[in-house]
Amino acid sequence: MLCNVTTPQDLDERFREAVGGLAEPAGQREPGAPVREGSLLTGSAALELFDAQLTSRHLDLAGRWLRSFGEGFYTIGSSGHEGNAAVAAAVRATDPALLHYRSGAFYCARVAQAGPSTEEADGAAAVSAAARDVLRGMVASGLEPIAGGRHKVFGNADLHVIPTTSTVASHLPRAVGIAFAIERLRRSGPSARAPRSARPQVDTQPPWPADAIAVCSFGDASINHASAAAAFNTAGWCDHSGLRLPVLFVCEDNGLGISVRSPSGWVAAALRARPGIRYFDADGCDVAATFDVATEAAEWVRRHRRPAVLHLTTVRLMGHAGADAETAYRSAGDIAADVARDPLVATARLLVAAGLARPDEIVARYDEVGWQVRKVAEEVLAEPKLDGPADIAAPLAPRRPVRLAKAIAEAASRAEGPAGPARDAGFSARLPEEAGPLTLAQTINAALADGMVANPGMAVFGEDVAVKGGVYGVTKGLRDRFGASRVFDTLLDETSILGLGLGAGLAGMLPVPEIQYLAYLHNAEDQIRGEASTMQFFSRGAYRNPMVVRVAGLAYQEGFGGHFHNDNSVAVLRDIPGVVVAVPARPDDAAPMLRTCLASAAVDGSVCVFLEPIALYHTRDLYAEGDGEWLAPYLPPDAWSAAHVPIGRARVYGVGSTEDLTIITFGNGVRMSLRVAARLAGEGVGSRVVDLRWLAPLPVADIIRESSATGRVLIVDETRRSGGVGEGVLAALVDGGYVGAARRIASVDSFIPLGPAARHVLVTEDAITQGARGLLAR
Repeated sequence: MLCNVTTPQDLDERFREAVGGLAEPAGQREPGAPVREGSLLTGSAALELFDAQLTSRHLDLAGRWLRSFGEGFYTIGSSGHEGNAAVAAAVRATDPALLHYRSGAFYCARVAQAGPSTEEADGAAAVSAAARDVLRGMVASGLEPIAGGRHKVFGNADLHVIPTTSTVASHLPRAVGIAFAIERLRRSGPSARAPRSARPQVDTQPPWPADAIAVCSFGDASINHASAAAAFNTAGWCDHSGLRLPVLFVCEDNGLGISVRSPSGWVAAALRARPGIRYFDADGCDVAATFDVATEAAEWVRRHRRPAVLHLTTVRLMGHAGADAETAYRSAGDIAADVARDPLVATARLLVAAGLARPDEIVARYDEVGWQVRKVAEEVLAEPKLDGPADIAAPLAPRRPVRLAKAIAEAASRAEGPAGPARDAGFSARLPEEAGPLTLAQTINAALADGMVANPGMAVFGEDVAVKGGVYGVTKGLRDRFGASRVFDTLLDETSILGLGLGAGLAGMLPVPEIQYLAYLHNAEDQIRGEASTMQFFSRGAYRNPMVVRVAGLAYQEGFGGHFHNDNSVAVLRDIPGVVVAVPARPDDAAPMLRTCLASAAVDGSVCVFLEPIALYHTRDLYAEGDGEWLAPYLPPDAWSAAHVPIGRARVYGVGSTEDLTIITFGNGVRMSLRVAARLAGEGVGSRVVDLRWLAPLPVADIIRESSATGRVLIVDETRRSGGVGEGVLAALVDGGYVGAARRIASVDSFIPLGPAARHVLVTEDAITQGARGLLAR
């Protein structure tokens, strides 16, 4: 069966030969008895796992058959890793699982645990159901159950299998976050989730049982990746700190990272040495041994609510993928040694030795499963594919502005009514609207507190945010008012901070992680790019990771700085599809924009980055010292709806006649541009200062309208000239058919130096003035 599409190792013929040579036993074990002496695995369970293993193997062969005539697009297989089916049997079908791309047998076993779907209820059930799911991914079928043809992943919301990307080890920090959220929800109860009115499409019950554990599989080469190191370190750090974290890491160790061999003993030594993580190991080619140890490991994690790692030694058969000629870097002896450990042959030997099946019955079942898989493969070929960019991008970042505005109105109504006492308590009876004009930092603090009152599932966390109240005091007092379970300090690792947010959001919480400085984001940005932004895309909205990432950034700090505290690079954020990037410049915009981001996360599952200009945190004055015109009162709940700031809408300031010049800017540029516009107004020049407020998506309609009104556009961009925000504004003008004059003032393509030297590379008021005069002279 399908032997013409196997690799040179010719696993099909080798399997038949090996099984055909097995001697029939003298006795027979009962199906309900242990499959061998001392094992927890029963004979009947072993037969079921063998079906999952066979299905996984034939899916690998079918993938290469499909590829041979250009209809298959994925050939990374699970051959040699089929022992992981026993891990699926050892954990519960309701335990959330994030699977390695070689965990095919785990997925097939999980499908069998759940029972046949309606589509497959006619008979051959588990094999066809699992095969259909996986093969639809291989052919990029629009009917694939999780990604809908956007990617080949193991995922199914009904099976609690969470899709993962192909970025090496990037799902491990999320797994830690899921374990954190499981335990927090177990201790806090359903009230820790967002109210139903804010999340109308999500059940108010936790997505997993209270005693669930997170299961996360990965390859041996992945343990060397920074993301894996971060996840292991955070799990150990939490355990050392007394925090419960029920996560079972599963390392499937075939000894190879594509062509690079892991040094002998390295993986075991590295995993054993992880503090705070209990180590278990088993022969991953022996299904009974794997089941026994996996059962022990899962029960230990479930009972103690602590992290553990299960190290399975496996083999890799048929190369890394279909196009991989492993004979170029592996000896014939190495390949033969792996083939000799084929887990399918090992399970067949176990079943025959137990008298549960004869060799000819094993081969017959192998062929029967193969034909079932082939039949499904032929059927999915005719299924529809994604058609057009709108179809592809539909689940990427849903925007429902009417529902979002309604959610804010409902939050305001609750704050005025039934949540009024809770709001009074949250602010210790000192409501922010009664405090007088506030700074940007004070306004963000008040808006965060209002968010915490409105949403019991909201949590604020990051470096120094709790006890200290943030480096700049933005989160001051929140821990005292809302408790250490909702406002807490983390270890100093941005990857882990975002990973906690990813897991918490997936579990139904509303995480608000803080990245202390924009420059600190860059070593962790794949958690946003590769994980956060892709989840709805690769799950068609079945999974969401709502999150509002607060980032202190941009430049112009006086007396403190250097590159790592004055970073003006946002290109990496604007480049990520679906991510919302907000930059509040003024206090009266900050609270409405933060409410919008929180509502967008809750309603649409959005990933929002709330970029806070550090230099404006405590700014009080605009035109002259002591004028207090940068301060603003905090609006009471009855004014929230009227002050609502939709995503992608700019703010326009009219200075003078407003007829001569349009200045488009954001962040620190707003204050500088308003000051320049005021001086120009004294000379009879009228200006419109457009505060973008949203860097992604850009307020394109506002840009075109306000630019066309004057015919002269000055773009003031405090980010770098190359890759800066100004490039996007210029592109929007060109695409929109703008025909007037335009000029751009941007910071130099340089890192920001320490002290007064920073003024030589950043946008200044003098540069803005010169740019404006140049445009006006045309």
